[in-house]
Amino acid sequence: MLRTLALASVAALSLTSLSDATDFVPADDDVIAFDVIRDGRQLGTHIIRFERDGDALRVVSDVDLRVGLGPVTLFRYEHDATEYWQNGELLRFESRTLKDGERLQVSAERSGDQFDIDGMNYDAVPLSVQLPAALSVSSHWRGYSTDATAIFNTETGEAMDVVFTDLGTETLTINGRSITAQRLRMAGTLTVDLWYGPDGEWIKCEFEARGETVVYIRTDP
Repeated sequence: MLRTLALASVAALSLTSLSDATDFVPADDDVIAFDVIRDGRQLGTHIIRFERDGDALRVVSDVDLRVGLGPVTLFRYEHDATEYWQNGELLRFESRTLKDGERLQVSAERSGDQFDIDGMNYDAVPLSVQLPAALSVSSHWRGYSTDATAIFNTETGEAMDVVFTDLGTETLTINGRSITAQRLRMAGTLTVDLWYGPDGEWIKCEFEARGETVVYIRTDP
């Protein structure tokens, strides 16, 4: 599917409405699918599926990455997340993550202009926090405003400090199509470059991990 081309502690952050982050509007049964490539070899897949019913949108993300040496698994990453949207507002979010042997879980429910979140930090310690509902979610598919200084970390449920840089436009070839894409750099716990098409659709990702380059390559037609 490639188209035509704690609340007080974060209250002072520069927040941007989710509806302002991107022009991308997924249709029912749309899919964004990537092969994740590391050092020329497939590391796994990242797939996002969209289910629409009128103004309601359900977004399911499935990330499955593995580094192995023969039959031995050296690193495993799994992230399953579901977003529930209504009229352009995120109402509920839940995720499960396996990362470096740690199992994390997040559940978030919108209450007015904030989210009540039960999450877990990277030491697997449970936490309960409130965050502004205006924080963009780190699932990438909606894009981001370069003015934002924090996002909702979907692995832990915490606010994650970030710095965005607009790197301008580039022409990419995606599944044989030439597309003018906007390149955005997000620097946080990891520095990630993200590319979005003219309609705001997420079409590429690239970052450095453990001294090697990881590239997302679109695979859906």
